[in-house]
Amino acid sequence: MRLVTDVERRARLARRHALAPGHEAESAEGVTKALTVLHSTEPATPYLSCWARTNATSPEDLDRALYQERSLVKQLAMRRTLFVFPRDLLPAAWPSASARVAASERSKLMKDVVSAGVSEDGSGWLDAARAEILAVLAEHAEGLTAAEIRTAVPRLEVKLDGLGAGPRILTWLGAGADIVRGANTGRWATSRPRWTLVGNWLTAVPRQVDPAAGYRELVRRWLYSFGPGTEADLVWWLGSTKAAVRRALAELRAEAVRLEDDSTAWLLPDDLDEVGDPGPWVRLLPVLDPTVMGWQGRGFYLGPHKDRLFDTRGNVGTSAWANGRMVGCWVQDEAGQVEVRLVETVPVGVRQALDAEAARLSAWLGGLRIGTVYRSPAMK
Repeated sequence: MRLVTDVERRARLARRHALAPGHEAESAEGVTKALTVLHSTEPATPYLSCWARTNATSPEDLDRALYQERSLVKQLAMRRTLFVFPRDLLPAAWPSASARVAASERSKLMKDVVSAGVSEDGSGWLDAARAEILAVLAEHAEGLTAAEIRTAVPRLEVKLDGLGAGPRILTWLGAGADIVRGANTGRWATSRPRWTLVGNWLTAVPRQVDPAAGYRELVRRWLYSFGPGTEADLVWWLGSTKAAVRRALAELRAEAVRLEDDSTAWLLPDDLDEVGDPGPWVRLLPVLDPTVMGWQGRGFYLGPHKDRLFDTRGNVGTSAWANGRMVGCWVQDEAGQVEVRLVETVPVGVRQALDAEAARLSAWLGGLRIGTVYRSPAMK
């Protein structure tokens, strides 16, 4: 098997993820395609992920793609995580990764409906709630906020496991592709969506494929963006099973390669050529950026810094990158100015380049402070 060194993996990361100078994307759609999907657990993250990989984007550029052209769509999928998807990838996600999440959410809801004493028939109660919500949304093509849906569907006022039923049921219906997060009623760094029927939001709804074909397409795109990756990387990223991953790799005729730690990883059969060093680069990436969260095995870019840059649950905070490695994080002061905090010593020129990126991000944010619940020890 061909050896793919850590140096080459960092070169692939820099080029494929639009991070190295000369390899930036031209649009929000281009950034999303480069990374397969964008993390959107925190509403500001996809905007900051696009900022880091383009030369001249604004929040309005991603808003255009999400809410006007609808070439990008928010969808709950892998690992019960909210992502920004390219519209053409939805037919692969809906019957595979999203359906897996929807089935899990429904199972938990059914049990909680019964245990909370709401109904002895958890399945029937959920089906009735679904029908009522869809009927209400059918009368409001522009969609409704979660609060407006709760008002229109009194059934949702009950508590399940100590929490309101409404948000959980909307999450389930969103994962199942009944409804979608439509227009955002808040500013770009907040999330207050109008929930909308998928058919109303997308008009021509893409035709779904079968689950195996869906997983295969997700794996194909991941391998181009993140390959080489191990079976464990793929199982973790998909939130799926080894069987689904192995079937997809076999059907794609993925080629096995060897990593520096002697583990076996995979590349697409037409992507085996060695990738050269793109030259020096630095970037500042947001909380839960897709580059950082793309692999389970992160040693080749993270080094010894996991305990400083990740929280105890495996979520990454902000990150500062130099030449394919994480070397620190960034925070904002009370005035919203961005400053870099290093976790290792870097050359003076690298520090100066990172400080220049911090100044660029400060100017772009214009004093807006970005809050987060995912604060790494280095950020604190």
